Amino acid sequence: MQRASRLKRELSLLTTEPPPGITCWQNEHGLDDLRAQILGGADTPYEKGIFNLEIVVPERYPFEPPKIRFLTPIYHPNIDSAGRICLDVLKLPPKGAWRPSLNISTLLTSIQLLMAEPNPDDPLMADIVRE
Repeated sequence: MQRASRLKRELSLLTTEPPPGITCWQNEHGLDDLRAQILGGADTPYEKGIFNLEIVVPERYPFEPPKIRFLTPIYHPNIDSAGRICLDVLKLPPKGAWRPSLNISTLLTSIQLLMAEPNPDDPLMADIVRE
């Protein structure tokens, strides 16, 4: 019950006060299946791009992070060809930095920042990092 009310509150905030360049909505399959769009940032290789993402919210949310992946292909050292994202806030400790105080809006903003500033020290695509 707590999970459902938190998700509804987060979705409501994402609808009324979305972060700049980010939209998020509930997919028709239920409350735990979301979609998002991130606009490519100005002065980045992704400028004017629209990137679709899939968000699957686990049963244990917020104690477990949502699973987020790109549906739109993207050439990025921290995102693989299947759309999986290498970002510490998407993983549980000790290897990750997920905390229950984080929310979907924060995660999407972090992904948007990663698009603008790749992390060459933690690549998923080693061949891209060399470029």
